[in-house]
Amino acid sequence: MAQAGQRQKGARRTVPHRQQRVRRRDDVVSVLSRTVREVEAAARRGRVTPAVRAKFQAVAMLLRDERARVRTAPGSNSHRSEQLKRLEGIAAILAATAVGDAGLLALLAEDATISDAARSLKRQMEQDLGIEPAPQEVAQPEPATAPAAPESRIVPQSVISRKLANPFLAPDFSAVPQRASRPRRLANWEVLGPLLNSFERAGAGAPACMALPSPTARFTPAGLELMPHQGQLVAAAAAGHRTFLLADEPGLGKTAQALLAAEAANAYPLLAVVPNVVKTNWAREAARWTPHRPVTVVHSDGETVDGFADIVVLNYEILDRHRGWLGDFGFRGMVVDEAHFIKNKTSQRSQHVLALSDRIRRRTVRPLLMALTGTPLINDIEDFLAIWQFLGWIDDSEPLGELADALEDTGLTPADRGFHAAARQCVIDLGVVRRRKVDVAADIPARRIADLPVELDGRAGRSIRAAERDLAARMVARYETALANRTSDVPADGIDHELVRRVARAELKDATAAQSGENVFTMMRRIGQAKAELAADYAAQLARSAGKVVFFAKHLDVMDAAEESFTRQGVRFSSIRGGQTTAGRQASVDAFVNDPDVAVAVCSLTAAGVGLNLQVASNIVLAELSWTNAEQTQAIDRSHRIGQSEPVTAWRIIAAQTIDTRIAELIDSKAGLAARALDGSDEEVSSSAEVQLDVLAALLKDALLTADPTLAH
Repeated sequence: MAQAGQRQKGARRTVPHRQQRVRRRDDVVSVLSRTVREVEAAARRGRVTPAVRAKFQAVAMLLRDERARVRTAPGSNSHRSEQLKRLEGIAAILAATAVGDAGLLALLAEDATISDAARSLKRQMEQDLGIEPAPQEVAQPEPATAPAAPESRIVPQSVISRKLANPFLAPDFSAVPQRASRPRRLANWEVLGPLLNSFERAGAGAPACMALPSPTARFTPAGLELMPHQGQLVAAAAAGHRTFLLADEPGLGKTAQALLAAEAANAYPLLAVVPNVVKTNWAREAARWTPHRPVTVVHSDGETVDGFADIVVLNYEILDRHRGWLGDFGFRGMVVDEAHFIKNKTSQRSQHVLALSDRIRRRTVRPLLMALTGTPLINDIEDFLAIWQFLGWIDDSEPLGELADALEDTGLTPADRGFHAAARQCVIDLGVVRRRKVDVAADIPARRIADLPVELDGRAGRSIRAAERDLAARMVARYETALANRTSDVPADGIDHELVRRVARAELKDATAAQSGENVFTMMRRIGQAKAELAADYAAQLARSAGKVVFFAKHLDVMDAAEESFTRQGVRFSSIRGGQTTAGRQASVDAFVNDPDVAVAVCSLTAAGVGLNLQVASNIVLAELSWTNAEQTQAIDRSHRIGQSEPVTAWRIIAAQTIDTRIAELIDSKAGLAARALDGSDEEVSSSAEVQLDVLAALLKDALLTADPTLAH
C-alpha cells in the first residue's frame, strides 16, 4: 500500500502543465482580482511607479489571455458565463483605474510597447499559477528600410474611456444577414444611366415622395408638437423603414424628423455629419426633441467629446481627422445634413462619408441611414448618385440589395417602354421624401422665426467672449463700489436690483457717449462681423436649396464681408443699402426680383427694412440682431406681404455663449408686450434703449450670481 501510495504521489508530480492549468483556473481570477486592486490602490495614492505600471500591463495581458481561453474551454455554459462575468468585473476596475492616469491608459492601447518588466512579471505569474507560458517571442531584426509612418489618427480620451468600460465588446458581423443571390435578368444591362434618365423624363406632376403612413406623435417629448408632415416620416421609421432621402424644403423641420426617426428606430449611437454653421443647432435640437439622449459635439481635435453620448455631431471639415475612431464607435444610425455636400465622389469628405456608411451597413442589422437636403430632386440628378451610394441603394456601377430586387420585380428592361416610370418609382419607394412649403402650408405658420445658433471659434470668438467678461467685470466693480459707499437701506442678502439697473444705465450712458473703447455697441458689431461668414454660408445653402434669399445685416462691414463670401462661392447677389440713389436702389431690387440668376438680396436692416417688396423670396437670413422686435418684423415683412404664396421663414443667426443669445431672448419677450399694446392694452412698446438697458442689467446679474451663487437666495 505504501508503495502504491508512493506511485500515486509520483504520478501527481508528472501531471502535465496543461492538466495543472485546468485544475487551477479558479485561482487565476482570484490572483488577477487581488493584483488589480493593488494597482488601483496605488493609483489612488498617486504612487504609480514603474513597478506598478509593469504590474498593470502584466494583469491586462493575462486578463486578455484568460478571457480568450474561457470562451473556448469545454464545460457548461453557466460556468463559462460566471467566469466571464468575473473577468469583466476585473476589466472594469482596470479601465476605471486607467482613466485617471494617462500613463496607464496608454498601456492599454493595441499598439502599446510591452516592457521587459511587464513581460517578465506576466511569465512569473503564469508559473506561480501553473500555467504553461507561451513560447518566448524572438526579436525580429530591424528591416533595412523603415516602413512608412502610419497615418495620424485622433482618438479623443473620452472615446478611449468608453471602449475601456467594456473592453471585450466587439461587433458581431455574423448578425448582419447575408442576402441570398438570385438570378438577375438585368445583370448584363447598364441600369444606372436609365435610372437617372427616369427622373429627368418625369412629368411636372410626377410625385417625388414615397407613400407615408399616418403621422404619429408617439415619440414626441411632452410639451412639444410635431407638424403632421413630420409625424408621417417618424411613423415610417417606426414601421420599419430604414433609409431616407429626406428632401423637404428648408423650414419644414428636417432635423426634428431625423432625430425622432432615430428614436423610433432605436438607432443609437447616432452619427450626424453636418455643415459647420448648423452644428450647434443640431445639438440644441437634439436636446429639445430627444432630451433623454446625451449629445456631444465634436470640435477641432475632439478634446471635449463625451465618449458615452448617444448622439455624436461633427462637421464635414473635420471628418478626416476623426474617421478612425468613428468607424469603430459602433454606430447604428447615420445622418448627413445638406447631403449634396457629398455630390463630388472624388472629394475626401465624400469618400469619408461613404466609407463610414459602408462600415455601418456591414456591421449593423438594418441601420438607419438618412440623407437630408433641400435641393430639388429634378435638378442635377447625377449629384444624387453619391447619396444613393451612402444609403446603400447602389455602388459605383449597379443597383444593390432592395433596389436591385425591385427593378427585377418590374419585369422590365431599359429597352421596354414603361421602364423609366417603373424604375423611378422603385427609387422613390426606397425612401425619397420630398415636400414643399406650399404642399404643407396648412401645417406651418404663415410667418415664423427659426433661431440658428452658431459657435464663434478661433481668435475672434475668444476675443469677443473676453470682451464680454471685461464688460461684466467693469459693471461688477461699479456695483460693488456703489454698494460699499451706501450708508443705509443696504439689503441683508441677495442682489439689489434697483442698484443693478442704475449701474446698467450708467454703463449705457457711457457707451452712447464713447468715441472709442469696448462697450456693448462695439461688442455687438464685432459679433456681427464674426457671424458674417457663417451667415453668408447658410444663405448660400438656402439659395441653392430653396431659391431666392433675402440677407439682412445692420452694419455695412458685415454686408461687405457677406458679399465677399458670396463672390467667392459664385453666388450672384444684389446690394440694397443706404447711400444709393433712388434709381440705383430700384435697379438692385429689380435685378433680385426679375433675374433668376440673382440668388441673394443683401440688405441693410435699417435702409431696406421699409418700402421694399421682396415677396419673390420666402426665406430670410437675419445675420445681425436688431435692438427692437419692430425693426426685425419690418424686415421680415419685406417678404411676408400680399402676393406671397408660401409661408415665410426668417432664419435668425445667433452667436451661442455670447450676449447675442440674451438679446434674442429679450427681443422675443418684448414682442409680446408690443402685441398687447397694439391690441389696445396699456402696455408701452419697449424702445431700443430699454432693451439695451435690460441686456446690460442681465449681464451684470449673471456675473454677480456666478461670483456668489448664494445671492440667488
